[in-house]
Amino acid sequence: MSAARPLTTLRPFAVLAALPLLLTACGYGAESSDDGRQTEVAAGTEKLSSDEVKIGYFPNLTHATALVGVQEGLLQKELGGTKIKVSTFNAGPSEIEALNAGSIDIGWIGPSPAINGYTKSNGKNLRIISGSASGGVKLVVNPEKIKSLKDVKGKKIATPQLGNTQDVALLNWIAEQGWKVDAQSGRGDVSVVRTDNKITPDAYNAGSIDGAWVPEPTASKLVAEGGKVLLDEADLWPDKKFVITNIVVRQAFLKEHPDVVEAVLRGSVKTNEWINANPDKAKASANAALKEESGKALPAEVIDPAWKSITFLDDPLASTLDTEAEHAVQSGLLEKPDLKGIYDLAPLNKVLKAEGKDEVDDAGLGTE
Repeated sequence: MSAARPLTTLRPFAVLAALPLLLTACGYGAESSDDGRQTEVAAGTEKLSSDEVKIGYFPNLTHATALVGVQEGLLQKELGGTKIKVSTFNAGPSEIEALNAGSIDIGWIGPSPAINGYTKSNGKNLRIISGSASGGVKLVVNPEKIKSLKDVKGKKIATPQLGNTQDVALLNWIAEQGWKVDAQSGRGDVSVVRTDNKITPDAYNAGSIDGAWVPEPTASKLVAEGGKVLLDEADLWPDKKFVITNIVVRQAFLKEHPDVVEAVLRGSVKTNEWINANPDKAKASANAALKEESGKALPAEVIDPAWKSITFLDDPLASTLDTEAEHAVQSGLLEKPDLKGIYDLAPLNKVLKAEGKDEVDDAGLGTE
């Protein structure tokens, strides 16, 4: 997952001085790549209630449902003659802005920007309509400097961005160790350095950070550079599952084109089923899509371990989103939000029932 925008109640912060030149040189802050390309539809297929559906996602493995669904034509198959217009993003802020502006209708996105987008519009713009992925987040460290969890104290640990999902998770874990860190500045018993996932490996190699709490494939890129996985975040959650990617929709589009939304969800469910039944083919498909999107495929030593650590599923794991919001509140990064109504899982449960699958729960945060 790419870095997510700080939640709406966050205050401005100064990036720690350790990395300013590196951040500038690597283009820190570049957030979106709206290619606007359309998928091909089969001749003679009927359109649904809209000529096209505009979808957005990140060129990341944690968004592989979208990558594979588009690459293999599984989403387009369910949409018939309704074309898919694809836009890719590198961070949550630009995708939320695109949703707010109507530039995209449906997006794959992480929990923190989903909460941000919902609360910023006072619950009036988007809904979470499905899960997509769980896991794929690790604390990777320099084994010469950090040999055990207690050694993290006094070290410099990177997260993608102030208030993003991994930042909140690290701050919460630090608090559980009994250590103190000022959430805004990142200063304290651990120095929390907010930096972009794209340059975290460079910062690690330069010695500017001692480790990072990051999503895949950044975690596996660090391991390939000599880092060691000190902690898998999945081990901190019940059943080792927590939401890393959701599917969200503009409420207006859901109201106007419920058949299109249902078709996208049906495609997502069938894509996840195909991914889980064909993991090697799906991994190759995702990597091919990444190469098409970014111009470069991931090497085996990165994609193989990264792929294994991500679970693709339809359940949004709603209770874990609520817990993540609570962690942000406890860290002082978020005023307690009212998330009632953030989920509308009726279309997904209709699809799941038709496919003979178990329905999923909204943890009391649904529209009804």
